[in-house]
Amino acid sequence: MKNIMGLTEACNLIAADQLKPVDLLQASFNKANEVEPTLRAFVSRASLDSMVEQIQPGPLSGIPIAAKDIINTVDLPTTNGSPIYKDKTPAEDAAIIKKIHSLGGVIFGKTVTTEFAWRNPGPTTNPVNPEHTPGGSSSGSAASVGAGVVPLALGSQTQGSIIRPAAYCGVVGYKASYGAVSKLGAHALSYSLDHIGFFTRSVDDMAFAFNNLKNSDSSDPELIVIPDLVFSVKRELPMLDRPKIALLETPLDHMMSDEQKQVLSAAAKKLEESGAIVQKLSLPQEYWDGIQAMNLILESEAAEIHAHHSEHANDLLSTHIQELVARGLKHSAPAYIAAKFLQKKLRASIASYFDEFDAFLMAPASGEAPKSLVSTGDPVFCALWSFLGTPSIAIPAGKSKNGLPLGIQLIGSYRGDAKLLSVAKFSESALAK
Repeated sequence: MKNIMGLTEACNLIAADQLKPVDLLQASFNKANEVEPTLRAFVSRASLDSMVEQIQPGPLSGIPIAAKDIINTVDLPTTNGSPIYKDKTPAEDAAIIKKIHSLGGVIFGKTVTTEFAWRNPGPTTNPVNPEHTPGGSSSGSAASVGAGVVPLALGSQTQGSIIRPAAYCGVVGYKASYGAVSKLGAHALSYSLDHIGFFTRSVDDMAFAFNNLKNSDSSDPELIVIPDLVFSVKRELPMLDRPKIALLETPLDHMMSDEQKQVLSAAAKKLEESGAIVQKLSLPQEYWDGIQAMNLILESEAAEIHAHHSEHANDLLSTHIQELVARGLKHSAPAYIAAKFLQKKLRASIASYFDEFDAFLMAPASGEAPKSLVSTGDPVFCALWSFLGTPSIAIPAGKSKNGLPLGIQLIGSYRGDAKLLSVAKFSESALAK
């Protein structure tokens, strides 16, 4: 069975009365039945009847959307990937779930996450090759879009949990500027680093999803409001003409596979051939050293977040979470404050580079998805941008000799989401030539 259509195509057809939402839901339901025995992307799924009952008018009317299982839903259990929350149903939907319902969207199911979005893998397999990881922690969300079950899925990223699995599964993954999407009602891993983000199959789909689901509440001091994006009548995003892109030379480059290096180099060449100005750039080491400060923040905040679990259900926590908490408890308050200060300083100082460049270009991961379901891969290629809260996007850019997806990562300025998405649209078009 073929994959169901992409997000904007489905929305346009439904809006024009050329597609019935119930038919789209049926196709999605059938596709899940076909692939789930191997894919294992979902912890739970809504029944077809209950999804049909959810259909409301709106820009996302009848669209089946998968939600990572750390995001609270009252209609389906929210397990957080942990036996502690097995079969637990929250009393209230997360803010983004409420927004989806208000726009007519339908929650198709809850997708597999690593335990509390941290390292301990679930059963989900890569949609291209089931012997390989789909990445994590948003494993099921990336795989469900990659397998063509749903056109849109919600994930989260604290280090690299959207960009990396998107690259591994051959889909578009987007982590907006920190605070641009509400995370109220999603289980925290790190208050200062968590982002809610999205998986789609094209940049237009991503821009449309972000435009509809970004925060619009200016009264919440924890959130920012990104101005609405500009679309054509067909919900297509205009691409930035002749963008200036910095090809980052990083201390991580030695970790890239030869195939990933070739894909990155080929992508830079295609961008130039399409009219982009591409120049190499090295950032001061202080930025890359910031990843250590990021780990300190994550560990310290996770120790507080999981204090109750450690006290009352420690035997139900994996060694991954137990060790994370133990590391967090060793950090001092002054060290945490210093790390937070560095985060604020570097977020401000990185802005000067975006006075010269429209976006940065680098790898989203070291290479193809590892052949293992024991590890979800290394998030370090995405970590700095999660630390700084700048927006980043993964775009498919090729295949390995094993036929597995390889991608590129583009990074924009903090609050510069509209420009980054326009550069991504340009890049997607250039890579398709």
